[in-house]
Amino acid sequence: MPIAKKTIREMIESRPLPARVLDTAMRLFVRKGYFSTSIQDIVQESGVSTGSIYHYFGDKESIAKALYVTYIDRMSSEMNRIYQQESTLRERSRAVIRLLFELTEQEPEAIAFMLGAKLQEFLPDEVPVCSARPFEQMRDMVKEGIEQKEIRNLPPIVAVSALYGAAHRMIHHRIEGRVKEPLYRYEAEVWECGWRSVAK
Repeated sequence: MPIAKKTIREMIESRPLPARVLDTAMRLFVRKGYFSTSIQDIVQESGVSTGSIYHYFGDKESIAKALYVTYIDRMSSEMNRIYQQESTLRERSRAVIRLLFELTEQEPEAIAFMLGAKLQEFLPDEVPVCSARPFEQMRDMVKEGIEQKEIRNLPPIVAVSALYGAAHRMIHHRIEGRVKEPLYRYEAEVWECGWRSVAK
């Protein structure tokens, strides 16, 4: 006899309480916006009590900050992995684009929250996403590529923008629904365009 698929609520309720709160809050922040989402909305959607939410997080801003820190830390770990596994900027840049496209397909709400939400409006004390550690690591990889004469001697910010700009726009097009196909179908072309713009 086939096993019935779990409902969304059943899947949510099988997670530990803090994870359920974060998962639910992220979906609501993306769907309704941060300022239009209340703690009560998160309570109703997650099935976690108001008391538990305040116990684990304190307030809505702390939930948003926990989401931000969690994904920044995760992305930083992924950048470290790519740096260690790949030995050239050519290989690293392709791996970075592949990672970003995979995350967009697998976790679109997380990407929409990190790249689509105006985080500075409700997390003013946090570093803007494009200045956070993972993006600094991407810039460091590019600087190393310039120093190793693997790419042209461009200002690093220009090289980063040229190399990853198309991928960034494609991600926005995907999360906003303008690109219907999975991004992996475009990985080779997007990377090649970026690479040609900086290669010697």
